[in-house]
Amino acid sequence: MEKFYKIWLVFDPRRVFVAQAVFLFSLAVLIHFVLLSTDRFNWLEGNPVASLDPATLATFAQTLIG
Repeated sequence: MEKFYKIWLVFDPRRVFVAQAVFLFSLAVLIHFVLLSTDRFNWLEGNPVASLDPATLATFAQTLIG
């Protein structure tokens, strides 16, 4: 493990970091699209918060505040 730094002699660090960033961004987009395709986790077409009555919101706020 003490000579693990030599891996950067084989791989260019800039290419590795760019490839990692592209992979993580595409993974995040994929996860968001999968969540949007479900009924439970679709935050764009779900029930809007404005449909709640003010009394329900007030009791919910009181439980959060304590």
